[in-house]
Amino acid sequence: MAQLISNSSRIVMWVVLCLMMWWLGLSAAAYNYNVMSYGAKADGKTECSRAFVKAWASACGSQRAATMYVPKGRFLIKAVQFSGPCRNRVTVQMDGTLVAPSNYWDMGNSGFWILFIKVTDLAVIGGTLDAKGPAFWACRRSGSTCPVGARSITFNWANNIVISGLTSINSQLSHLVINSCNNVLVRNVNLIAPDQSPNTDGIHVQSSTGITITGATLKTGDDCVSIGPGTKNMLMTNIKCGPGHGVSIGSLGKDLYENGVQNVTLTNAVFTGSDNGVRIKSWARPSKGYVSNIVFQNLIMNNVQNPIIIDQNYCPNNQGCPRQSSGVKISGVTYRNIKGSSATPEAVTFDCSRSNPCRGIRLQDIKLTFRNGPATSSCNNIGGTSIGVLIPRSCLRS
Repeated sequence: MAQLISNSSRIVMWVVLCLMMWWLGLSAAAYNYNVMSYGAKADGKTECSRAFVKAWASACGSQRAATMYVPKGRFLIKAVQFSGPCRNRVTVQMDGTLVAPSNYWDMGNSGFWILFIKVTDLAVIGGTLDAKGPAFWACRRSGSTCPVGARSITFNWANNIVISGLTSINSQLSHLVINSCNNVLVRNVNLIAPDQSPNTDGIHVQSSTGITITGATLKTGDDCVSIGPGTKNMLMTNIKCGPGHGVSIGSLGKDLYENGVQNVTLTNAVFTGSDNGVRIKSWARPSKGYVSNIVFQNLIMNNVQNPIIIDQNYCPNNQGCPRQSSGVKISGVTYRNIKGSSATPEAVTFDCSRSNPCRGIRLQDIKLTFRNGPATSSCNNIGGTSIGVLIPRSCLRS
């Protein structure tokens, strides 16, 4: 398995280097399309969606590498779609802030705010997104009729993407979504929403291959990073998470026929005050899904509720899966060099499926305390090995 991990990491890092070389190599002579030249106003009051779409059309249609430029200031835009394929490479350089409408109904029911779709060779550099989420969250809490909500920035069916230096605040739903994409580098992003804001995942990835996240500060009301079905060859490094629900693979297994998750590595991350640290979660219902070759290593937990957890009995309100067992097969998961403090007595929880027990779970050098003393661990339906310093004492039975 170590060889598989090494090969996977090398492939991902090669992709990162290629993307960075491509981005740095973008010609200074690239055509520049300033949104203000198309009628946008940086006053935070004038609706600028049409101007942005026009500037994108010019950049996307350019025969040479092009830049769509958003200067300093505040630009009010509704839901916008930037579609490809483009004729050449495009950089979206944002020095300003994009602001959502104050009335959340103005975003419509598309589910997105800013959408890039079917684009190849794209860099989104800098900028701030202010989705003005609090009014929408209040609507949801009140039980009133509300729109579906909008994800702040989404990439669908996109390839060779760089997202660098982006800040997103107060998203209505997820901040950044990567769906059905190949070769994506996310670097030095800040995604921030209050800890009680519903469904404000930091980064959500699904049905995508070759995803690298390096350097991210994630303070959310849901998962800092959520990893959905069909995700392969993913590397996360230098992550700061908290508040939030941690880094989660899942929920998986909601559908019977579902693509698996494989070759995912998280290394050099700090979790502070989060509900979970690293979590794998699946519905307690039949599924053809799987999770394999996962590495969580070099992690620090600061007062985290569930530092290490596998939960294969997820069933909100006991609806849709009572008395059923998860069909998701979990195997080859390594936890290495994880230290810090748990906010609860049980720091390690492995609650695996009775019909598909977890296999090949490996614990190495774990030191998690509770109130300056050793924490505890629990295991159900699991097999694996433990080596090195182990606090709490491992409950694995090989």
